[in-house]
Amino acid sequence: QAQLAESGGGSVQTGGSLRLSCKASEYTYNTACLAWFRQAPGKEREGVAVLDRAGVAAYVDSVKGRFTISSDDATNTLHLQMNNLKSEDTAMYYCAADSPLCSTYYQNFKYWGQGTQVTVSS
Repeated sequence: QAQLAESGGGSVQTGGSLRLSCKASEYTYNTACLAWFRQAPGKEREGVAVLDRAGVAAYVDSVKGRFTISSDDATNTLHLQMNNLKSEDTAMYYCAADSPLCSTYYQNFKYWGQGTQVTVSS
């Protein structure tokens, strides 16, 4: 059974850090690609980071050097460490799994979580 459940969102000041987690079922976790997306109010959803089964990660330019995607095989959990947060990072963050193309530009993922809100204020 496919399942994704995000946690770790919250409110933080500019420059702060948050760590998002996405607990996946074993089936979902072992798909070809895991990813984090976000959607801010009034904006289109965008890919933030992806991680393929070989452990290769890719990021959207706006978060490079600040965000790190990682996975924990022992707990079937995907993480997103977010440092030096900016107001423009405010959004609902979603994890996603199972895509034939592992890219932040591709949104046709088969499984999606419900999202966790991140709010960054000055």
